[in-house]
Amino acid sequence: MFVYAKENGTLKQYTLTGGETIPQSAVWIDLLNVMPEEKANVEQFLGIGIPTHEEMHEIEVSSRLYQEGGAFYMTAILVTNAETREPEIPAVMFVIVGERLITIRYADPQPFRVYVTRVEHLPPSQHTGPALYVGLVKAIVNRMADVLEQVGRNIDLLTKQIFRSRATVKEGSKPDYEQLLVDIGGSGDLVSKTHESLVTLNRMVAFAGQSSHIAQGENGVHLAVMAKDMEALSDHAMFLSNKVNFLLDATLGMIGMEQSNIIKILSVAAVVFLPPTLIASIYGMNFDFMPELKWLGGYPLAIVLMVLSAWLPYMYFKRRKWL
Repeated sequence: MFVYAKENGTLKQYTLTGGETIPQSAVWIDLLNVMPEEKANVEQFLGIGIPTHEEMHEIEVSSRLYQEGGAFYMTAILVTNAETREPEIPAVMFVIVGERLITIRYADPQPFRVYVTRVEHLPPSQHTGPALYVGLVKAIVNRMADVLEQVGRNIDLLTKQIFRSRATVKEGSKPDYEQLLVDIGGSGDLVSKTHESLVTLNRMVAFAGQSSHIAQGENGVHLAVMAKDMEALSDHAMFLSNKVNFLLDATLGMIGMEQSNIIKILSVAAVVFLPPTLIASIYGMNFDFMPELKWLGGYPLAIVLMVLSAWLPYMYFKRRKWL
């Protein structure tokens, strides 16, 4: 349990355990992987109930955003591990009670780690729960923008790998379509989870903007700006999602073309070697009367016929640009 309390015009961080007393000057209580005794301590200090981990994952909007006993409960899902192959979207709850902010989380998203480093440098006018909430949400929105920007760059690199000209592809350096499919799927998963996170954040900001207690003064202006930013980010996420689907279809099309080329080569090879096989089969038969067997040039003639029967179809296919 991390507590940020007012002290000499700044916010000082305290790390408390379940049995320690929470300072009366605390304005932000951050519960990370909260234990039962810590949960009971905060509930007794604030006089409100703290939702359980299971209650935070309720899918209904009414269960994520509500007001009870003078406290505002807001839950959003945030993207974590965006730099890895396995991004996650854990739920994080924000509770505003008077001038205090309480956050309940079972993950450590990057915006929290970044915002904590700035808390000590905030002006005294922002040493309130609503102001800290607005600043924290702003850091989260900026992180979502960074994630989408990185996904956009990755998609551009994948596009170049898929559609690069055959003239630039050296022998033995064809695209690894299996790896491309894995990369495209990873980008699509991250975009989908980021968009889902933005939807919950947008609802949460809209709910906070309707409260005169949270959205008063500059906080209301910042919330309105963030709502527009998230709407633009959601549109950008949809654009990236459509682009991922296009790249997936294009990659599958390229794989189909490669398979068709292989089948074409095998078919051409079968046609090329069919006439020589036919000639060799004829001259391999045992007939009582076969004049060519007595000829001095019979064997060379058979070899020449087999070579011509293979060369002529090959040149025909080449001229028709089937190869």
